[in-house]
Amino acid sequence: MTGLPRPLTASTTRRSLIGLGATGAGALALAACGGPSVGGGSGGSDGGSAAEETDFSSVEPATEIAFWTSHPGGSKDVEAELITTFTEETGITVKHVTAGSNYEEIAQRFQTAQAAKDDLPAVVVLSDVWWFRYFLEGNIAALDPMIEKLGIDIADYRDSLVADYQYDDKQWALPYGRSTPLFYYNKDHFAAAGLPDRAPKTWQEFEEWAPKLTQGDVAYMYPDLAGYAGWTLQNVLWGQGTAWSDDWTLKVADPKTIEAMTWVQDTVHSAGWAQVASSDSADTFAAGVCSTTIASTGSLVGVLEAASFDVGVGFLPAGPVDGPVCPTGGAGLGVPSAITPEQQLAGAMLIEFMGRPESTVAFSGATGYMPIRKSADVSALLEKTPQIQTAIDQLEVTRTQDYARVFLPGADQEMATAVGSILTEEGDVEKAMTDLQTKLEDIYTKQVEPKLS
Repeated sequence: MTGLPRPLTASTTRRSLIGLGATGAGALALAACGGPSVGGGSGGSDGGSAAEETDFSSVEPATEIAFWTSHPGGSKDVEAELITTFTEETGITVKHVTAGSNYEEIAQRFQTAQAAKDDLPAVVVLSDVWWFRYFLEGNIAALDPMIEKLGIDIADYRDSLVADYQYDDKQWALPYGRSTPLFYYNKDHFAAAGLPDRAPKTWQEFEEWAPKLTQGDVAYMYPDLAGYAGWTLQNVLWGQGTAWSDDWTLKVADPKTIEAMTWVQDTVHSAGWAQVASSDSADTFAAGVCSTTIASTGSLVGVLEAASFDVGVGFLPAGPVDGPVCPTGGAGLGVPSAITPEQQLAGAMLIEFMGRPESTVAFSGATGYMPIRKSADVSALLEKTPQIQTAIDQLEVTRTQDYARVFLPGADQEMATAVGSILTEEGDVEKAMTDLQTKLEDIYTKQVEPKLS
């Protein structure tokens, strides 16, 4: 099958692109939407790496800044508490702005604001599927000189999470609401079916279990496609020895990918043990409608509070070729490039504060997102919500996401549309994947390649 051209130099290949993340949608988690496209008149430069870095050695931070957030994981209250403490410590006043109800809305608002540079925040929530396009446009600043100025200990961040925002040997954001997908199961349904009290080790094992799960309306509920298809199905593709892409070479229409997606279709239409959620699968699961689902760790606290049954969580199932394997996900915090150095430094100070070990424990306790610092004391957190340990443990088997999903603007939504055509409409899998590959190649050629060459 056709692969994308490889215009990248040695400094901008996978060796310097350490990794990316993603997140899901839920009652307390946000949709990983496509966001705006590159080259939409955002007013930025021709690439983040081309911007000159500021010398912050003599810069004094601004005393008033804005923080644009979509409150990942229903975090508005805990964000407000942390901001109050930050202001008491630093004297910096922070305008706490709900800039959108999800990642797509905050992305579009951030793009629109590029034309009116006096209306930009000092800190903005950056989703996994659109921070890279703002790097390409030069709309976010490299954090490295601010990290040096403030003495932020990058080594204390969990490696796979901080690496998600590294490109061209620079740090473009720091972790914030970070998650992995988890396998959720209804312990009562499993007990009634005579199944072990654990998540399935492989999808093949779950195929044997699924017919026994008759307590709910459906054994397994695929997450709603708009927020999850491109993200969670990487687990299935990787487990079957394929992917959306290998670096910049697309594998969407490869025979192995078509075979993997045919298996996904069969779980719904031939085998009949799976369905696709029409809204949030975490809510559906918590209501007892389905026996199992995959959802973000950002939905964990909400599910535990809403469910009237014992909730079990586990690693994502392995495939016949590889596994267990899981993508990271979630959002980070970045600083716009067009604001003053004083605002940038104050913004970086807020990012540093929000990422402190005690701050991340408070944030995790309120949302279910995982603690992002190695030194964070999670003992009290785990005593209250021991299921978070599963998410932390699963970091050992996480894999950086496919370029095709997180680097191509709007690819996530194109993937959702294609997957929908084969799951909800039972369309031809080979045609859907071939058409998707053509669309993604077009996105790369028109929106990404000119910025990298």
